[in-house]
Amino acid sequence: MNRLNEIARHYRGTQLFLFVIGLLIGGSVIGQAYFFVEVVDGIFFKGETLRDVAPYLAGLAGTMLLRSLLTYVHGRTGVKLGSRVKRYFRKTLLAKFSKSPVHASIKGQSGQKVSVMMDAVDEVDSYFSQYIPQVVQTSIIPLVILIATFSLHVNSALIMLITAPLVPLFYAIIGMKTQEKSEEQLEELSSFSGSFLDTLQGLTTLRLYGQSRKQKETIETSSHRFRDATMEVLKIAFTSSLMLEFISMLSIGLIALEISFRLVGDDTMTFYTAFFILILAPEYYLSLKSLGQAFHTGRTSLGAAEKIYRELEADDEVTWGEKTLQVEEPPRIELQNLSFSYDGEARALKDVEARIEPYQNVAIIGRSGAGKTTMLHLLSGLAQPTSGQILVNGEPLLNYEEHEWLKHLSYISQHPYLFSGTLYDNIVIGAGREATQDEVFKAAESAGLTSLIEELPDGLDTTVGEGGRGLSGGEKQRVALARAFLKRPSIVLFDEPTTGLDLDTERILQQSIHELSKKATVITVAHRLYTIKDADAILLLEAGELVAEGTHDALMNDSDDYRAMVSVQRGGTS
Repeated sequence: MNRLNEIARHYRGTQLFLFVIGLLIGGSVIGQAYFFVEVVDGIFFKGETLRDVAPYLAGLAGTMLLRSLLTYVHGRTGVKLGSRVKRYFRKTLLAKFSKSPVHASIKGQSGQKVSVMMDAVDEVDSYFSQYIPQVVQTSIIPLVILIATFSLHVNSALIMLITAPLVPLFYAIIGMKTQEKSEEQLEELSSFSGSFLDTLQGLTTLRLYGQSRKQKETIETSSHRFRDATMEVLKIAFTSSLMLEFISMLSIGLIALEISFRLVGDDTMTFYTAFFILILAPEYYLSLKSLGQAFHTGRTSLGAAEKIYRELEADDEVTWGEKTLQVEEPPRIELQNLSFSYDGEARALKDVEARIEPYQNVAIIGRSGAGKTTMLHLLSGLAQPTSGQILVNGEPLLNYEEHEWLKHLSYISQHPYLFSGTLYDNIVIGAGREATQDEVFKAAESAGLTSLIEELPDGLDTTVGEGGRGLSGGEKQRVALARAFLKRPSIVLFDEPTTGLDLDTERILQQSIHELSKKATVITVAHRLYTIKDADAILLLEAGELVAEGTHDALMNDSDDYRAMVSVQRGGTS
């Protein structure tokens, strides 16, 4: 709760406004009771006509209207406060996720991250939109009513004063259980969301392997657990509401009993005073009851807040510096004792030492799991070395500003992602600057997309689906290449770009890589011989270690591992 209160302190102006509104609502409650009592007392005890009490009726209508308006403003202010805090949390989470390295991004399930950003943040809303405004209001209205009651009848005010702490005391006890159950509910919701999203994403695979029925049972079990956790929270809420009503009714009953004794036993209390107190008493306990309900909601929000802060405090961000990278040509890159491990497990890279000169065409090769893609993630800055460092023009990579490094870099993976939008939008997203239609078309032409654009009904303005639905794997690769041609980077990283492509697309891709290499350093994770043999430098990785480095001819002479790999690719002949 302290953390949420710290955030609330940033909105002191809003809380001051809520305080003023609370004072006005308190005054309208007293005014409403006064006018109502005057009307009833005047008509039934003083024999006045409607015309005589017309000013009081007008005052009653005015105070009721004023109270309704103030209550609306009070509620709207709370909603706005909750909306601002939700926006803050979502922006912070999004910034955290965007700065997380690859190994952190792939931990857990996508659905769980979505659940934190959407469901957990929505749960926090009620703390600011309901609990805090109600705390402010309850700190004022009961006090105003208590002061008014003391001025009318001390004994009734004392009963109010004595019974009032029962409400917060009860809710403090029940709130602990509420927070625990709400945390369980959110955990089940995250689990359910993660399982459901994973199932949707892998539905084709599940059907092909005949596992869809089994996965359906898993989702059903998860949904039942979420249902049960939700019912537990609701059970506590309903029980607490019942107890609160009981406490309020009992307290009002005690006040009514004490007033009835005074009316019957002596003449010190008039109907006017008794009626005034009996109207104010329910208002007094209603405010306390509303605080109790808001307290229950606030405890639910604490569980969601803990989940959000666990995500925010996970120590997995890549920390960048503030230096500017000024380059007239591709920078020189050095790997010094570069090591990396995933979550403290076996190291994916071990003390790699290498030097990449400007304009070099470098091929990184090795068996599956040798650490090739990991090296690209480190070079791109998407992951941070466990030990060692990457020097760029003699300066540690992470000393530069992140956007300074990325604006000189293009990374083309095996499966480039295309967003829902036009083909033009998906190409221009890689530029990092304003680009004309002509520039985008030339980039597409350089990437071999001309024939595709001519076939599409609206050319570059044709809409492609999320993830590139409607385009083949080769066409997605060409779009990624067009992004690189438009960006004109100093460094281009390819992660096995020819895997699974037809020969024609592969030929276009190779030609594009050759064109890009004229103005940039090209680093390619490769596995095919004709891609490797023309490289200026070849880095051979084995179980995360750099076991050989050199040109094709040099490695054929000096490396048994390299010769064995080439022999396998040539079909066993050397």
